[in-house]
Amino acid sequence: MNKLLNCALSAATWLTLCVSSTAYAQWFESTGHANIQNDDIARAKSVAIKDAITQALVFSGARVTSMQTLVDGVLTQDQLKINSHGEIQKIEMISEDRRGDQFAVTLRLDIFPQQEQCPASSFNKFVAITQTQLKHREQAKLGQIFDINKASSENLYKTLSNSPISTRPTAYFNFPIRVGEFFTQQYDYSNALLEEIASRSNSQYVLLSQLVDISNSEKLNNDYAFWQDESYQRAYNIDFVLFDGTTYERLWQKSYRGKGIWPFEKTELIDVYSENFWGSDYGQTITDINQTLSYDLQAAMACLETQGKILHIENGKLVINLGKAHGIEKGQILNIAHHNYLTDAAGNKMPNMITTLNQVQIQQVYQQSAIAQSIDKQPLPNIQINDVVELANLAL
Repeated sequence: MNKLLNCALSAATWLTLCVSSTAYAQWFESTGHANIQNDDIARAKSVAIKDAITQALVFSGARVTSMQTLVDGVLTQDQLKINSHGEIQKIEMISEDRRGDQFAVTLRLDIFPQQEQCPASSFNKFVAITQTQLKHREQAKLGQIFDINKASSENLYKTLSNSPISTRPTAYFNFPIRVGEFFTQQYDYSNALLEEIASRSNSQYVLLSQLVDISNSEKLNNDYAFWQDESYQRAYNIDFVLFDGTTYERLWQKSYRGKGIWPFEKTELIDVYSENFWGSDYGQTITDINQTLSYDLQAAMACLETQGKILHIENGKLVINLGKAHGIEKGQILNIAHHNYLTDAAGNKMPNMITTLNQVQIQQVYQQSAIAQSIDKQPLPNIQINDVVELANLAL
């Protein structure tokens, strides 16, 4: 039975793996870091502790789903769910340190990982981070934060980029897209748009999102207390959905709800790219949600296959859009598959992947691409550009 603990989220962590002397246990020493906002040491310490725990779990192969319960910076409630790949036996605090506006906590964790792991978890998956869309633009009037969708998407991209996980982001947040149809239950979204995003960003997966509520509530301070600055509580509610850019399948969907104090004056124009904004309680609320999403996305994508496409064919050799960044190595064997659709009685299209008997071996590897050749160096029959390549050992 898994031991339940609270999970932490932060940007940067240094992690050292140490194997214990026993046959089954491994111990991990991890250092979690956090920025100190508004001289709030307690909060920074909690974030650093949570960061260290989460990074150790991810590094050990555990799949983590986190829910935060914090009171005065102390982990007070067992809320971390570890899904099937690891079990924490013991946590010890080794040290804590403050340097300038950074707080660091080093922990030692005894983890008993289970033997069963998905082979796909050792390969990197690239996901396009698209520009989130404001569902109700009029809600951005307070502070004139009409670019909050772009700024929050960029923040998410940076969060994923700084996390040592196998989910690798690609930037697609500078292009406005209509996402409303992707959040309906009718499955009437545009496959062409998903394919375009996946192709232009060279990503197998596409993450879409929409900001459903950024409205403000009533003032928190009293109107009679004229000496106090105005402050409001403001919502940050956002929906995410993950698609496979090759099969167009909806793979994962989740909503996040948060509130933060909006400390700025009602008539003040706010730069959503400024330190003033991101250092506020509301900005930190967005950052916390993006941190939580980054680990939820890691859990959702850990066992998804890494697939690529054929970009060019010449003299029995193939150029594919997978490379070192994806975990591809020279000598690996790939299967080739055709991608088409089946149509059911109701007219709904269902993805259908047909794996052929053709196999190729990686000959040269670059960062984002590789060259493969048929194993027997014979021509590959019925192979076309945009056909799918997949690792042979994962396709069995």
